[in-house]
Amino acid sequence: MAARGDYPLEGRELVAQANGLRMQILTLAPGQEVPWHWHTEVTDTFFCMEGPMVIETRAPTTETVLQPGQMHAVPARCAHRVTGQGGGRAKFAILQGVGTYDFMPVG
Repeated sequence: MAARGDYPLEGRELVAQANGLRMQILTLAPGQEVPWHWHTEVTDTFFCMEGPMVIETRAPTTETVLQPGQMHAVPARCAHRVTGQGGGRAKFAILQGVGTYDFMPVG
């Protein structure tokens, strides 16, 4: 399932989509995650709405904690995953672009 970017979420709302660009609102229930993956072309720009939320990356290895109102971008080809801090609930908007969306699982 995760190979297609289809993983369990409390909520997923498509806000807008155009050629090479899309905006969604994702809600993670406690214990849920956006699993490790990367994108060939698109940058993921996260806007925390409820949190805190944690964005982890590999190469470079980072951990970014966002509070509501904060944002962070993960460039194309950088493996990342998203969780609620301490396994808690998180809600965020995600702008994905510019380019063709793909979901490349890690591991």
